[in-house]
Parts: sequence; structure tokens; C-alpha cells
Amino acid sequence: MPALPRTRVVLLGATGSIGENTLRVIAAHPDKLELVAVAARGQWEKLAAIAQKFRVPHVGLFDDAALAAARASGAFSPGTQFHGGLSGLTDLARLPEADTVLVAVVGTTGLEPALAALAAGKHLALASKEILVLAGKFVMAAARASGAKLLPVDSEHNAVFQCLEGHSSSDIARITLTASGGAFRDWSPERLAHVTPADATKHPNWSMGPKITVDSATLANKGLELIEAQQLFGLRADQCHAVIHPQSIVHALVGFTDGSTLAQLCPPSMTFPIQHALLHPARAPGVETPLDFTKLLSLEFRPIDETRFPMMRLAREVMQAGGTAPAVYNAANEIAVAAFLAGRLPFVAIPRVVDNTLQTLTSFEPADLAAVLAVDAEARRVATTQL
Repeated sequence: MPALPRTRVVLLGATGSIGENTLRVIAAHPDKLELVAVAARGQWEKLAAIAQKFRVPHVGLFDDAALAAARASGAFSPGTQFHGGLSGLTDLARLPEADTVLVAVVGTTGLEPALAALAAGKHLALASKEILVLAGKFVMAAARASGAKLLPVDSEHNAVFQCLEGHSSSDIARITLTASGGAFRDWSPERLAHVTPADATKHPNWSMGPKITVDSATLANKGLELIEAQQLFGLRADQCHAVIHPQSIVHALVGFTDGSTLAQLCPPSMTFPIQHALLHPARAPGVETPLDFTKLLSLEFRPIDETRFPMMRLAREVMQAGGTAPAVYNAANEIAVAAFLAGRLPFVAIPRVVDNTLQTLTSFEPADLAAVLAVDAEARRVATTQL
């Protein structure tokens, strides 16, 4: 039987934690996966090493100065095709020779490339949750219009996706995403008042970038994931739930109308959902050691105290409000977290900034993407005045 052709992958966000794990998956399956393009914001030296190792013909850099340095460095192979800025990332997302585009850039920069990939009929492996939070209505419409597969890379959404395969959406009673609880799940309120950026960027289970690690500590990350799940799976707000699960072994549970529940379990490594998204619907040996159920394994679940984690309460209000409220939540949170990491805002004040911004801006149903982007910009301006 002849070998199947390799899936040709474009990786946007190659130098971050998702990108690094994606490269591990691709390296483990050279007979199944081929890297044809990589992009990053500005770390051209790391990108050069990746391009050399995987013999990547297309390289993108969002930052103009980094692009100029990369061109002049001599660190890339002769014949490398460089792509610059947002237009460069968008060009990579619709490369004719690409099959799957994995978007793992931080924030909303990946929105335009994601839409371009879908319009070009590429399969979209999506790791940037802000894209669906900001413009889920338009992203899902683009996927339906082109018939392209949208495969979630976030571990929780990938888990729901796996549990739902073969089931009708009408069979779903509820989904439950799990949260580790972050770095401060057992800290007292008094101790939380003195949290430093160094404290907040140490996650007990996962290795992630600073922004998402802070979001895990406030549970804004879980709030964003609930909003994303509502869009991705076409659910009502009251069908989307979350619980604290300190071990990060169960990534999501799906409850069906007949009362049964399916769960997806794997060790806390992003290689599992990344590999599932890149190889879907095929399966192959994983990069990491799987769970061993012959050894002692304890699984604990706790309800989330929304008084202790007000970002979860705000997320629920946003999901009920709909419209532009999710975009405001996301934008205000990004401003607040950046201010905290810069030492300009206390950790416990992050929810206050988000709440005040949501109270200031009235939600409405956007007619087009331009309206959403305008709200995103205005929410950032208002949030900055709340610092």
C-alpha cells in the first residue's frame, strides 16, 4: 500500500511555547508532517535555527527591524523567501503548497491570517483563543463557507472536540472544561494582595508564556476558553461550565442528554492536542509518555469560587450578553495583564479594570469585522484609563 502524502504545515508563532511543542510533534513524524513555512514576531535567530533544521523555504517576521536583520544575517539558506508584517503572515496562511495552518501567535494578530487560511480552504489548527473570542461569529462563518476544517489546539477544546466526534450537537447537555487553578489556587486573599509578576508566571503544571500563565492565575484563561467553546461548538452560555482540577489530567468532560459523560485524559503536555489537530483523523504514537493507569492516580475536582475568581463571573456575564462584550473582556484583560507584568497594576486589580471597562462600553451585535476591531481598540483605550 503506497504511503500517504505528508501534511504540509504552516506554523505561525514558531518561537513560542505552542510553536516549540509543534516542532517536537513534526520532528517525531517526518513521514507524516512537513513544515513549509514558519513565522514569529521578532526572534529571527530562533527562526533561523528552525528554518535550517526543518529546511523551511518560507519565513515570516512581523517586526520590520527583525525582518531586516534576518535578511542581512546570512543565517538562512540561500533561496529562503522572506515575508514581512501582517501581510506577510497572511500570505503564508494561504500558501498554495500548504495543507494546514497552525495559528499560535499571541493576541489578535492571528485573526487576519486565520481568516485568510479558511478562505483559501486550508485546514486551520487554532491555538490563539483570542481570535474566536474577538470574532468567533465571523471565523465560524468563514469555516462553514469554505468547508475547511477548524481544529482546536487548546487542550480543553481539543478534548471536547474528541469527545464529540460521532455525536450530534443536539445530544449535548453540557460541557465542562477543567482548570488547574493556576499558581495561587490555595493562596489566601491576604497573600494575593502581594503577588508579584515573578510569582504569577510560575504555573504548577504547564509551561506557557507569561500572559497566559497570569490568565491561568486569575482564571481569565478559563473565562476566555468558555467564551471560545460557546462559539466553537455552537452552545448556549448555560451549557458551558468549568471546574478546578489540580492534576490537569482530565481536560474536558461532555455530558449528553441521556445522562452519560465522556472525558478526555492525557498528561499535561500540549504535544497531545497539537498532534491530534495536525494528524486528524489519523492517530500515531505520541511524543510524550502516556498515562499509566496501573500506577496510583488521583483525580480531584472542585467547584470554582467566583468570589475568589471574579474573572469567571465576568466571563459568564459576557457570555450572556454576547455581541461585542467578549471582545471588550479580552481587550481589557490584555491591557490589565500587561500593566501588572510591567509593575504598574496590582494582581488583584486586574478584574476591576476588566469590570469597569465592560460597564463603560455597551455591547451590541457587530455587523462586520471592522466594527469588532473598532470595539477592540476602544476597549483598550478605556481600559488604559482604568489603570
